[in-house]
Amino acid sequence: MKNYALKTLLAGMLAATALGATPAFAEKVKFEFWYGLSGDLSDRVQEACHKFNDSQADYEVACVSQNTYDATLQNTIAAYRAKKQPAIAQIYDAGTLDMMLSKAFIPAKKLMADNGYKIDWNNYFSGIANYYATEKGDLESFPFNSSTGMFYYNLSAFEKAGIDFKPDTWEHVEEAARKLKAAGYDCPLAFNFDPWTMLEQYSAIHNQPIASEANGYKGLNAQLVFNKTKFVDHVKFFKKMQDEKLFVVKTKQLGMDVVPAFTSQTCQMMQTSIADHGTVGKTLPDGVKWEVTMLPVDKGTERRNSLVGGASLWVLAGRPQAEYKGAAAFLNFLGTPEMGQWWSTVTGYIPVTKTGFDAMKANGFYDKAPYKGRELAIASLTYTPTSENTRGIRLGGFTQIRMEVTTALEAIFMQNADVQKQIDTAVERGNDVLRRFEKTYAGQKLD
Repeated sequence: MKNYALKTLLAGMLAATALGATPAFAEKVKFEFWYGLSGDLSDRVQEACHKFNDSQADYEVACVSQNTYDATLQNTIAAYRAKKQPAIAQIYDAGTLDMMLSKAFIPAKKLMADNGYKIDWNNYFSGIANYYATEKGDLESFPFNSSTGMFYYNLSAFEKAGIDFKPDTWEHVEEAARKLKAAGYDCPLAFNFDPWTMLEQYSAIHNQPIASEANGYKGLNAQLVFNKTKFVDHVKFFKKMQDEKLFVVKTKQLGMDVVPAFTSQTCQMMQTSIADHGTVGKTLPDGVKWEVTMLPVDKGTERRNSLVGGASLWVLAGRPQAEYKGAAAFLNFLGTPEMGQWWSTVTGYIPVTKTGFDAMKANGFYDKAPYKGRELAIASLTYTPTSENTRGIRLGGFTQIRMEVTTALEAIFMQNADVQKQIDTAVERGNDVLRRFEKTYAGQKLD
């Protein structure tokens, strides 16, 4: 009788163990996320990944830095061809059209619907979402680390130089530079050859086209036109200010880029990303007053919305279905207001959804000294409804086009080359890039 009872008990225990095996010991679904950030920003991405992994028991994301945006795009393409692609890849703004035409991804809307998530897609700020959306407005990827161009100035230096106005126009910037110079500051404004601020952001807020066909949104037959816009006069203005030693080139190649030039108080003004806001606040010595504002416009200009920068998250085709459930869960996790506020707090990037931004305002986030001013990035991106010139830039091979613009600006400011001639050359070479891209994707149309 004892043996029978023991056998019955053991059988019951074994049955219970077997029944409980699936939920108790099931392996997590693992998937990879490749991204292009390094240094402190890479650490923050890793922290976000750990938060997700610790928040639930079903999935585990492995987050792998490719160190740069360019490397991430190239490595993702190579991995896809070798059928070793990650489930998610962070692709920067310049690679958007390359990804769209590749058809090597699962559209954002489809991914979330297929996995049971109801997303209010209108919750994304239009100035951000439009960069990554189809002509019909459907998001293809998920906005992630978003930024826009902003203008920073040392208020303590302004006060010492007797400057009592905000540098909201380039004419004001020139006036401030002259007063700073007269007050003994050798470098009133630091600048580099970054086309993102000097060409792209300037063109958007002045409602100037960079290319035909609505900056490429209407077709692959777009032609660059920025050699015939106000951008040429803007570069000539910078050259004049450089010649008068009021604007000073600061690059990594010369030993100090614009942000360290500003935070070391070597230079008193700069234009750069809102993503640098946190670095500026942490690096400037205590007691130094500084401000951030929207990028200046030319006097008499009707300001338009600025362009979003940064990157979005693409879910790549060709992975097991289970990984897509994990990817959807991860992307949904990143999209919560709590994670949005955390991400903005630790990086300087801006919230991409209205609910995230509203929650941060309600919590008094922007009233706190380290973060005050970051809300102006949202104001800049949403300043007006987007137009054909301010929706974004959808050009093939845009990374190479940016390189051509950078080369032209470097020749102008470092070798005293002719402004119009160099910009014409950049446009000519950039159009060659566009024609090659158009030939590669002949017959394909943008959605």
